Amino acid sequence: MSSDREIKRKTILTEKDIDLAVQRIGLQILERNHDCSALALVGIHTCGVDLARRLLDFIEKQSEVQLGFGTLDINLYRDDWSLMSQNPVVKTTDIGFDVDNADIILVDDVIFTGRTIRAAMDAIMDYGRPNSVQLAVLVDRGGRELPIQPDYTGMCVSVRNRERIQVSFAESGTFCEVSVES
Repeated sequence: MSSDREIKRKTILTEKDIDLAVQRIGLQILERNHDCSALALVGIHTCGVDLARRLLDFIEKQSEVQLGFGTLDINLYRDDWSLMSQNPVVKTTDIGFDVDNADIILVDDVIFTGRTIRAAMDAIMDYGRPNSVQLAVLVDRGGRELPIQPDYTGMCVSVRNRERIQVSFAESGTFCEVSVES
């Protein structure tokens, strides 16, 4: 069954807007975490990793402190993974720092229901017991099903349930923008 419905796309953040959001989020992280020595960023695959790398570059330049960095695949931690696919595509988790007593900033591109973040926190706890876990997202689209809220947000936007937020980064070989697809 094919759909003849045309996908409508509206850009809500340009590359320049994304750069400004990264700077704003980075400054807020530095303001809240005066001592960066225990700070580590963990990007959630896929676009959260690209955003985390941008934040890492900005924060390290501002603070002159080298931060811990990691990437996290949460597919097998999701409570709905069996509904998504019988064969989920599992990416690499790479936590190259000691999670115990770290102040971890989980980074994702979009927060919606909160289920991805819950899964990410479960995955992090398998690596140790951090001092704190904070959440940075580029876009908060609302619609939470779990009581999880970001500490740092680039943009809040209201969209319908059937609409999709699409984040593209140049690091992924595409143009850099955030759009709403309906």
